[in-house]
Amino acid sequence: MSPSSRARGLSLIELMIAMVIGLVLLLGITQIFIASRAASRLSEGAARTQENARFALDFLQRDLRMAGHFGCVNDQAHVIKNTGDVRYNLGIAAGSGDPLDFSVPVQGYEAAGTAPTNTLTLGRTWSAAISVPKSIINLKPAPLPGSDVLVLRLLSPEGAVVTGVGVDGTTTTVTVSSDGMARLKAGAAGTPTVFALADCTRADVFPATISGSTVKIEKLDLTGYSVNNAMTMLYRADGLVYYIASNGNNEPALYRARANGAGGYGDGEELVEGIESMQLLYGLDATPDISLSTPPSGRIVDQRVANAVSTATDATAVGAWRRVGMVQVGLLARSPQRASAQAPGSAATYLGVLGVTIAPGDPYDQRHRGAYEVSVALRNRLFGN
Repeated sequence: MSPSSRARGLSLIELMIAMVIGLVLLLGITQIFIASRAASRLSEGAARTQENARFALDFLQRDLRMAGHFGCVNDQAHVIKNTGDVRYNLGIAAGSGDPLDFSVPVQGYEAAGTAPTNTLTLGRTWSAAISVPKSIINLKPAPLPGSDVLVLRLLSPEGAVVTGVGVDGTTTTVTVSSDGMARLKAGAAGTPTVFALADCTRADVFPATISGSTVKIEKLDLTGYSVNNAMTMLYRADGLVYYIASNGNNEPALYRARANGAGGYGDGEELVEGIESMQLLYGLDATPDISLSTPPSGRIVDQRVANAVSTATDATAVGAWRRVGMVQVGLLARSPQRASAQAPGSAATYLGVLGVTIAPGDPYDQRHRGAYEVSVALRNRLFGN
């Protein structure tokens, strides 16, 4: 071969063909990378959504099951057994909606336009809960529209055995062990100020101050309670409200606030991020008026939204909410970041939360969303307890 033949390289056409092939391969690799990244983001968004929803439902279920807890006999059973009414020594009108109105252990407020068969469109303006008291209007952070509000009033799961009850002038003292007092303070936001004394026949709810292992109550006689037995227990009394609010990152989250003893609630504590809406349905006992002569049947025959149970602020509300033996909770949860999620293609594939249809907004924000529901029996309302 001549020197000129050995030195000859690629022609322009060959070089262009090689470049085209390389570009095709690079494009294919890029598409695979983009698809893999989108799938990873979608998978991560789905995982975060499911995890947040599970945590939120766990918080709600634990407190819902304790609603109506008044020691060994619940609030409903006190009425039907006539063993001694619960005395609410707080100066609060029964059914008023006050955060510490323990005559109504479970109560709710319905967001307008969120009943079953209604539709919520993402990105649109939603309506706030209706008929709410001032204490909920003043919550910090404020409740977001498009979501129901749940109020629970209960005694702490663990009580402390009472070792002594005494009277000093107009002050009654109730003494427990140091370990018992530590249990009563555990999980509270600050120092507890409302307590309950209960045995298996009666209960008293009252404001008090803590001094060591003793609580001091003004102008209330509790000397009729026996001490140093396994039945007379001191409990912390909690008023709780669950609602949806915007957190510091402008993301919706599930919040819980505790009654502060001054007619309102303390600042809400963020429990779980990414909860966009909470919907509630209340299951009512077949007995329309639970009393000594007409005990509950133990059968849930009707499910209603909150304003169909009662919006009254008097004794009528007490009787209406006493029928609640089960609460259905529905949550709309979304991923904290965009997850390359696609909007549902048709109305048949729209998400639904307890009968409320969730329509996608336009444009869609690419968040992964999921609907999660659970039915919770109020174990302190189970017939026969």
